[in-house]
Formats: sequence, C-alpha cells, structure tokens
Amino acid sequence: MAAIVTLTTDFGGRDAWVAAMKGVILGIAHAARQTVELVDVTHEVAPHDVLEGALALEAAAPFFPPATVHLAVVDPGVGTARRGLALAARAQVFVGPDNGLFTPFLDGGAWTAWEVAAREFRLDAVSRTFHGRDVFAPAAAHIATGVDPSRLGPPVTDPVRLAWPAPGEVGGGVAGVVLHVDRFGNLVTSVRAEAVAGLPGGGATVSVAGRTVPLVGTYAELGRGKLGALVGSSGRVEIAVREGSAARALRARRGMPIVVSRTRPGSTRPARGRS
Repeated sequence: MAAIVTLTTDFGGRDAWVAAMKGVILGIAHAARQTVELVDVTHEVAPHDVLEGALALEAAAPFFPPATVHLAVVDPGVGTARRGLALAARAQVFVGPDNGLFTPFLDGGAWTAWEVAAREFRLDAVSRTFHGRDVFAPAAAHIATGVDPSRLGPPVTDPVRLAWPAPGEVGGGVAGVVLHVDRFGNLVTSVRAEAVAGLPGGGATVSVAGRTVPLVGTYAELGRGKLGALVGSSGRVEIAVREGSAARALRARRGMPIVVSRTRPGSTRPARGRS
C-alpha cells in the first residue's frame, strides 16, 4: 500500500518550488523502494499567511487515513533560528516550520512532537531560503517510508501556537471574529458548530458589520444575492451571499467581530440577554 504525503504551501503554481519538493520526496521513496502518493491540499495560501495555512490543514487533514504525512510550508521565518517540527497527532504526522502552522492539532487530544534537526534526514546542501525542499520534504519522505519521527531530533514540548481566537459568551449569544475569506467571498469565523448547537432556543441570527442576518442550513435557503450565515463544511460558522461575495458586501476583513444569537420565539430579531 502506498504511503500518502500531502503538500500545503504558499508557493503558488507559477514557479518550480512545489515540483522540487515532490522530486525530493519521490527520490527518497524510490531509493527506499517504497511507493508514495502525493496529494496537493493547496499551494494558494496567501504569501506568509500562517493562519490561513493552519485553517487549510484543519479543513483537510481529518479526511485522510491514519499514517498520512502532512508536509506544510508557510514559512516567513525560513533561515532563522525558528525550529522545524514533526508533530504526531490524531494518528497522522505533520512536518513543517514550528511557527503555529499546526495549532489546530495541538488541542483536544494527545500529541507528541520532535524538532526536525538530524542531518541524515535532510539534503546534503541546505539552502537558507528553501527549507521546504532541503529540510522538510526529506523529513516527510523518510517518515512516509518508515522512519520513526522520534529519530528526527529531540522532543519538543512547547510548539509554537497561534493566538487562536476562541469564541466567548456575550449577551446570551456567542461572540467570535472573521478568520478567513475564501475564494467565494465567504467569511469563515472562529465560531464552531458546537457553540451554535449549544445556544438555547430554536433559530439563530448572526450580527456582523451592523447587519443582522439569519442562520440557515444551506446557501439555497437564501434568495439570490441575499446575505446570511450557515455552518460550513469545515464545522465553522460562515457568512455568505448566495451567488455573491459577503466579503465585498460587508467590506470584510480578518478580525471583524461577529455575534451569533438565539432568536426570540416568533421573531427574527435576536433575543436580548444580560451583558
């Protein structure tokens, strides 16, 4: 059975960087007489945007089988003293810079991490500007072909975590922020599905940028061009315009606050709560 290695980067598709990383992985696998299947998660993370890369991994990784190796490189600190990291979590392994990229996998379960430091598991010549090719791709390839991650370097007990915005209670509802704008202009927020499910009462609304919009089940429940919210496939509340862009309609930006509130019986207005 072929090992699976996924790739997530901010490299784009114009240059040869992704191909070089794949070539390194395939070369190591060929030398080990192993078969490796390479899967692109995305290479369109906004340049240097570690949070966006973390969200891409959060959305994709749960759907891969156990023992998948996720190689992720969004690395504005390449060539500095920042560590490389191999993280074993949720029966998978994540390899990349220790800059918060793997934050979604550091909560809610057991994990073990090691510094990617051993010279025998990197290329002979290491560029200070391309650790994705010279350090992380070889490490991912060696893990995929059977090397235990613990051989890569010393244990890490304090991996870097992003300042991951946690939703909070406010006035009987749940407050959060916009984390990401996807290619459709949908606003992906920090409020998870379980927080919405925990609201008392029946229906719910979302307040954002001075507007209050309904929380619906599907995009199709909104009229064409209408603004609303729903729980998206990543398990987070999203604000959307049917066949349009919520980002454009609201002039949205990352960090914009939102509040999800229960609705009063017989009303589309959010219920008032004590603040």
